Amino acid sequence: MVTAPARIAAAHPFRPFETALDEDRARAILRHAVAGAEDGELFLERRHSESLVLDDGRIRSAGFDAAEGFGLRAVRGAVIGYAHSTHLDEVSLRRAAETARLAVGAGGGQMAEPPVGTNRRLYTDADPILDAPFATKIATLRAIDDFVRAEDPRVVQVTASLAASLQEVVILRPEGRVFSDTRPMVRLNISVILEKDGRRESGSAGGGGRVGLAGLLEPAHWQGVAREALRIAGVNLQAEPAPAGVMDVVLGPGWPGILLHEAVGHGLEGDFNRKETSAFAGLMGKRIAAPGVTVVDDGTLPDRRGSISIDDEGTASSRTVLIEDGMLVGYMQDRQNARLMGVEATGNGRRESYAHAPMPRMTNTIMEAGDAHPAALVAEMKDGIYAVGFGGGQVDITNGKFVFSCTEAYRVKNGQIGAPVKGATLIGDGPTALQHIRGIGNDMALDPGMGTCGKAGQWVPVGVGQPSLLIGGLTVGGVA
Repeated sequence: MVTAPARIAAAHPFRPFETALDEDRARAILRHAVAGAEDGELFLERRHSESLVLDDGRIRSAGFDAAEGFGLRAVRGAVIGYAHSTHLDEVSLRRAAETARLAVGAGGGQMAEPPVGTNRRLYTDADPILDAPFATKIATLRAIDDFVRAEDPRVVQVTASLAASLQEVVILRPEGRVFSDTRPMVRLNISVILEKDGRRESGSAGGGGRVGLAGLLEPAHWQGVAREALRIAGVNLQAEPAPAGVMDVVLGPGWPGILLHEAVGHGLEGDFNRKETSAFAGLMGKRIAAPGVTVVDDGTLPDRRGSISIDDEGTASSRTVLIEDGMLVGYMQDRQNARLMGVEATGNGRRESYAHAPMPRMTNTIMEAGDAHPAALVAEMKDGIYAVGFGGGQVDITNGKFVFSCTEAYRVKNGQIGAPVKGATLIGDGPTALQHIRGIGNDMALDPGMGTCGKAGQWVPVGVGQPSLLIGGLTVGGVA
């Protein structure tokens, strides 16, 4: 449970230079750490989060977590010195500075220009945990359980979860500038299992974003989520074994953009291309996708899960065009890789927490809409799969090869959507899939706000979006 002291602490803004450290002394220590380096900063963070899970009418877990600390970084060339601590005091800061300074060596570097600040706010700075009493949250989860069971007598299990957090960051630069951001996050998820004639199938739905929690607690919202979870489970109860072979695939709008994120997005991050380990390395200015394909990474969308007012280096987020009409025109960059590649940072320097150094990461990665009607894309298929929902997947960044499992998919024959299929996996590689896009729908949609991206052991919230897409020649794994 959330204790009263934790709630009181959470209600006060994070002001580390008023409560824990002297700003002038901290700046002097930072300057010593980065003397002769090309970049560096002191990143301070406070984060607290609450999570509740109800499983079959009982609270399975209820937790509150609070953490704070700092990370100090010194950068020279491609080398990073990084040290962090949970103690916001001068002794710990001095120790961290000496450790980070080892990366500077003999020095000789020239400090890069600082990030350009912004007064833009993309989301509220209110603490979503305080939006409703603890008892109200519990009552909402119980109401969800009751509602789902009343909606469908086939329900045998209901799991509902609520999560809310607030991350507060302060970034001190060696030249004296201070950047700050306060980032809320909420999410509601509902999973159900239906049983009919001895067969059980599941369905899940949910989402959220950088908004308050109150909207997710409204019956008008969570009832829609519950009905969607029931719908997906009902579809899966009717599903037939998926076919196997090379065939055309239409991806639905919104969340299926996770395939774009994994199979293409990671390959367009600056570090992989600077090191030439990406399948897209060395292809700037060349055609890498079918005409009409435009892909952007946009961290400036208000209230979205992947949005950030500033990144974790202080750079304002931006709308970065990656692919324009099929041509590779940009990469996502943090400050270090941008400097080493001779380009501008794009506001994509992100880190999981103060215990991690930043790296180029996606925010909201989106393929823009085309002009085709979605039904026309399906009508074009002679024999294929219409994939609406995705689960887990694996991608090899060096060649873009991917394997994704479908959570909701349908067989298509002669342009007609037929029975749902179960066990379908999509197999291919990002570069080839981009070239084989034959139709782009006019129905671009964003995901409901449920993505979390992993890279090098760090996890950050992200968003995806796309219109319906017709892709030719993907391998579908199923039952031969």
